[in-house]
Amino acid sequence: KKSEVPGVMAKADIKPKSMHRAKIWSDDVENLYRFQQAGYRDEVEYKQVKQVNVVECWPETGFIKKLQRRDNTFYYYNKQRECEDKDVHKVKVYVY
Repeated sequence: KKSEVPGVMAKADIKPKSMHRAKIWSDDVENLYRFQQAGYRDEVEYKQVKQVNVVECWPETGFIKKLQRRDNTFYYYNKQRECEDKDVHKVKVYVY
């Protein structure tokens, strides 16, 4: 199904098949936490909405460095882990 909004070209508008909550912290959970803080499901949705091919990451850790929210303000992240153990269960992990 195509989007009704003109000028929006989603790459086949990929939707997740299922979702579960993260149980333990990992690098992937950390990056998902950062996407979800900025208002996106994950990297797939971010790239669809913002029409970008590459997300800026810290070379040392591979964690996301900055994200642009839907209102065009930016979130900047540290090199270190930001998702604390108490927040891990809030992270949604989507399966495609």
